[in-house]
Amino acid sequence: MKITKFKGDITPEIASSFRNSIAIDTEATGLQIPERDKLSLIQICDDKENVFIIQPNKDNFKAPNLVSILENDKILKIGHFLRFDKNALEYFLKCKITNIFDTKIASKIVRTYTDSHGLKNLVQEFCNKSLDKRQGSSDWNKDLDELTEKQLEYAANDVVYLHKIKFELEKMLIREKRMDIFNSCLAFLDTRVELDQNGFKFDIFEH
Repeated sequence: MKITKFKGDITPEIASSFRNSIAIDTEATGLQIPERDKLSLIQICDDKENVFIIQPNKDNFKAPNLVSILENDKILKIGHFLRFDKNALEYFLKCKITNIFDTKIASKIVRTYTDSHGLKNLVQEFCNKSLDKRQGSSDWNKDLDELTEKQLEYAANDVVYLHKIKFELEKMLIREKRMDIFNSCLAFLDTRVELDQNGFKFDIFEH
């Protein structure tokens, strides 16, 4: 795994290097986006385990090169619990993310033999690795150069295994004939994010 840091945006050369898919994740000052907390970091990883960690410009959050990738419908964006990341990225970067694969949704639909659907669980099952999640509660809003190696490794680990996990979950979805319902859930995610941004964070389908 190779980690490269950027402030503001990736370069046009990096943006043009992505072909078929990227894994994405974000870190924020908290979980209440957009009403209280802000986007702090964006992690992306290609299918060769090259990780790029971007600290957005906190004055205007402009990142046109990164946005060009997020909005490119020919590039698959793989994430875990994209409800949060899609919300944060679309709100702060003023973009519309297309062509996604959410490993948490896929896991809940097809791994019905367990109630454990966290990224740590998926990495353990499909990659035989044990993630250390203790760095999760960190001040991600400090300067990128002040983040420790352990913090950078934690952020990178949230994306570096997603291509493998997606491959395994997709095989299971096809085998169990649940790909159609999975795709329907992904189509609804736009509406779910819109509900979140308008304050409807509860389950509107509950009695």
